[in-house]
Amino acid sequence: MADTANRYQENIVGLFYVDNQCIDCDLCRETAPDNFARFDNGGYSYVYKQPQTPDEEARCKEAMEGCPVEAIGSNGPKTQEELDALLKAK
Repeated sequence: MADTANRYQENIVGLFYVDNQCIDCDLCRETAPDNFARFDNGGYSYVYKQPQTPDEEARCKEAMEGCPVEAIGSNGPKTQEELDALLKAK
């Protein structure tokens, strides 16, 4: 299960995120290309855009459910303030 404390900093603020368990398998980028991208320098995926439509949300959920290492979470910080508090607590 993905852990907000281990989310990659490249993730945009919002419910969906990728944490440090990612093995760069490309499943999420293929399933939801409008929301997931690859961080080439680190060799992992991250959420570059939170879903804005029901279809995008469904694809993000599908990617999360299909992730072989459960590196995608859907309980991320909803605001920058929540993210700052999470990082401060780390």
